[in-house]
Amino acid sequence: MDRSTEEAQTKEMDIRSLSSSHHHSQSERYIHKVGVPPKQNLFKEFRETLKETFFADDPLRPFKDRSRSQKFILGIQTIFPIFEWGRKYNLKKLRGDLIAGLTIASLCIPQDIGYAKLANLDPQYGLYSSFVPPLIYAFMGSSRDIAIGPVAVVSLLLGTMLQNELDPINEKAQYQRLAFTATFFAGITQVTLGFFRLGFLIDFLSHAAIVGFMGGAAVTIALQQLKGFLGIKKFTKKSDIISVMHSVVASAHHGWNWQTIAIGASFLSFLLFAKFIGKKNKKFFWVPAIAPLISVILSTFFVYITRADKQGVQIVKNIKKGINPSSVNEIYFSGDYLLKGFRIGVVAGMIGLTEAIAIGRTFAAMKDYQLDGNKEMVALGAMNVVGSMTSCYVATGSFSRSAVNFMAGCETAVSNIVMSCVVFLTLEFITPLFKYTPNAILASIIINAVISLIDIGAATLLWKIDKFDFVACMGAFFGVVFSSVEIGLLIAVSISFAKILLQVTRPRTAILGKVPRTTVYRNIQQYPEATKVPGVLIVRVDSAIYFSNSNYVKERILRWLEDEEEEVKAATYQPRIQFLIVEMSPVTDIDTSGIHALEGLHRSLEKREVQLILANPGPVVMDKLHASSFTSLIGEDNIFLTVADAVSSCAPKLVEEQP
Repeated sequence: MDRSTEEAQTKEMDIRSLSSSHHHSQSERYIHKVGVPPKQNLFKEFRETLKETFFADDPLRPFKDRSRSQKFILGIQTIFPIFEWGRKYNLKKLRGDLIAGLTIASLCIPQDIGYAKLANLDPQYGLYSSFVPPLIYAFMGSSRDIAIGPVAVVSLLLGTMLQNELDPINEKAQYQRLAFTATFFAGITQVTLGFFRLGFLIDFLSHAAIVGFMGGAAVTIALQQLKGFLGIKKFTKKSDIISVMHSVVASAHHGWNWQTIAIGASFLSFLLFAKFIGKKNKKFFWVPAIAPLISVILSTFFVYITRADKQGVQIVKNIKKGINPSSVNEIYFSGDYLLKGFRIGVVAGMIGLTEAIAIGRTFAAMKDYQLDGNKEMVALGAMNVVGSMTSCYVATGSFSRSAVNFMAGCETAVSNIVMSCVVFLTLEFITPLFKYTPNAILASIIINAVISLIDIGAATLLWKIDKFDFVACMGAFFGVVFSSVEIGLLIAVSISFAKILLQVTRPRTAILGKVPRTTVYRNIQQYPEATKVPGVLIVRVDSAIYFSNSNYVKERILRWLEDEEEEVKAATYQPRIQFLIVEMSPVTDIDTSGIHALEGLHRSLEKREVQLILANPGPVVMDKLHASSFTSLIGEDNIFLTVADAVSSCAPKLVEEQP
């Protein structure tokens, strides 16, 4: 018996089995019809949609069935969570917060001085930003683990964008005023997003884009530190890798200082070794935390006793003593710089939010508690608004400090208060001691801090899982490294939106087949053993059908049909396609364009003498199909609850037409 005869007998058996299963099913089970949901009140439907969009977490639930006094107390606790968890505070928690606060303070002080330089501001402004904002956040924030202060990426972003508008040296006063203005509007942006519950907007920046952006920013920050690390006096103001490397190489013969390089290299090695110890044994988490402060103390003492500053080693010089002066009158509320400050502030505020929310969610998941993203935005925004009025620049959650805070055993946001108190004492009494701190040690501390932002493992995982995500990651990375932080950010956002548009406009479709010994129909590419039903083409659409993809969905289904018809012609004993079943379980919604596309598909199939059948449309889809009279067009008898029901109804018709 030849192969073609075997195939013919197999197909005949399949058709007979479908027919017998149909008669068997008719006697034992009832084929359910797809129900049309009751018509909803337009106002009620709009209200429910609005609630799910902006109030999915039902924030007013705790206020139900409460007295006015209780509602007032709950309202205060909602704005200031410290009054809620503060009632349960005890000495055991204070011990953990005290140790954590002192540990992150030892890390933040040298970092703040270096980060202020990244923002092209005097060193004291970095310390200011770790004094007032953490206090505000401790009262308003809902995260137990976030450590607040300046961060490398936001400092670089702010410094780069401000530098494009004003010269930080020749126009120092205006530059500082613009920095405070940008910080004010960063805070306003964050508060607005939180108050109007628009936090979902920051989710448009994909994880892949963030990985690339952070990695590119880390490389850029590290390259910027070559000025202090090598002791170069004349350095480019541009941040791209080509300009920086050209500036480094051009000054190699006359601009490098070997004493500075020796200090920087030796202490960078010490910092990296301390980080290695901390990673090797979690019990020694405090070693990399205090290593920066030890480096500052030792290097400052060394420069002071050797007077290396007279040998060309650049030092911090004087850091202004005292706590934050008021800067309310320095914010631009009118004039040309108002819009510039607003634009810079919005960008810095969004990046700060993205980093802080990501950090907060990470540690909240580790400790198994819920983090209210909208509350976090209001808290972060409020601290930046107050910070802008007290000589601070944009502060947010720091990943390195938060990790140390977590490892040190912090219990609540009191660790931020402890850190703030240490910074206060530093500003009041210790800042003169930083006079001889070499710039090389600050560069080493920043390089050591930003290395962890380059996540090669995450990029490798992106390549394995989703090539498009990897392209987004690399686009953001190279945009930052070879152009600027703003261009990299723009590329990251653009690629994220491009991915969304691609997924919306080109949804996936699949051919389904019957899994052996079941009534289940699945993608034949995922389940090669699944068999196609003779004379029936089953297509699944894996997306809502909107104006943006409706024409593509129709054309793709017709292409599937054409491909299948070509296969049928090539086969000897196979019936032609008479039924096209569209599995609509994944189709969550449809608009008028989508319905018109289905009508066009129906007309095209009629010309081919192919019957259109729908399987399992959801309530929203069914309601719209019924309202548009599409169900009457194809016949309500051609809409089934499952694919199995649809196939069983087609089987006897196919058998009857067999010769």
